[in-house]
Amino acid sequence: MAHIGPSVTLDDPAFVHESALLYGKIYIGPGASIWPNVVMRSEMFEIRIGARSNIQDFVMVHIGFDTPTIVGEDCSITHHVTLHGCEIGDRCLIGINATIMDGVKIGANSIVAGQSIVTEGSEFPENSIIAGSPARLVKTRDNGAANRGNAIFYELNARNYAKGVDRVDPAEFKAALERGHV
Repeated sequence: MAHIGPSVTLDDPAFVHESALLYGKIYIGPGASIWPNVVMRSEMFEIRIGARSNIQDFVMVHIGFDTPTIVGEDCSITHHVTLHGCEIGDRCLIGINATIMDGVKIGANSIVAGQSIVTEGSEFPENSIIAGSPARLVKTRDNGAANRGNAIFYELNARNYAKGVDRVDPAEFKAALERGHV
């Protein structure tokens, strides 16, 4: 059922679910994971998913009218998120059902709260906590370590799924956190 188009580059991802639909110029980085029912469409420009980032169930990723969609390294794009022609820095977490619109730039180590709508052209610096509809900066804090920990969990989980294992051993996760990688 999956569709991985001829312009898609899979650069050693940890896992791409069989229901993923990937169309156009897309790059999926090393250790990244693409979960069930993800749809990515890049008819113009490109979509780039950085190393070890996870694109979770039912996420829609599309390009903007005149912007690509770029997701940095060690990011978690959680369930039902829509990314549309935006740029997400390294070690960011985008909360459940958030929408990030054209021209938005989210700095590294940031969190976008679930249900938030980040409107066109908004820019947020590193270490932002962003929430609301329309979204606004509500606090500044370095979230990089926690967001990286979430990405480590998802990479470990993805590598297990690729082997047919759908559980993570807590001791294995703790060891990966202590090492700082899977």
